[in-house]
Amino acid sequence: MIFQSRQFPLERTNCGVGNPHWRPSQSKPFWGVRAQNINIGGGVGGEIPDQNRLQYALQHIHGIGRSKAHHIVCELGVENKYVRDLSKRELYSLRELLSKYLIGNDLKKCVERDVGRLVGIQCYRGIRHVDGLPCRGQQTHTNARTRKSRPTWRGTR
Repeated sequence: MIFQSRQFPLERTNCGVGNPHWRPSQSKPFWGVRAQNINIGGGVGGEIPDQNRLQYALQHIHGIGRSKAHHIVCELGVENKYVRDLSKRELYSLRELLSKYLIGNDLKKCVERDVGRLVGIQCYRGIRHVDGLPCRGQQTHTNARTRKSRPTWRGTR
């Protein structure tokens, strides 16, 4: 017997000859499913989920970790409330505050440009980046499995 929950309504379809198949209904709504994000915009780029509290939602932006998110919430001067409960004025001040930091796509481009510069001048760190090996002096005889992992080819060991 097929279990049908309220969140994922199923409908029975006949695909030609044979057994009928169950697939998620296209016409029926998904109850209780809310996937909404708040677009930060303002040149910052990125969206934060509105069902989380502000300090945890900020960590969804590339370049913001736990300590920087806590610092931003403290500097903003608002309590750590849900993102969906923020007023337009608070969202505007959040955008202004985030524009001071190097985050999101700007941070990715900056890192990519820095690594490209190291590769271009062919220094030791640049060569290690090209070879896919650790470039900060770690030993590679027994460690560095994540950097040294190569895709395995079929039929070879």
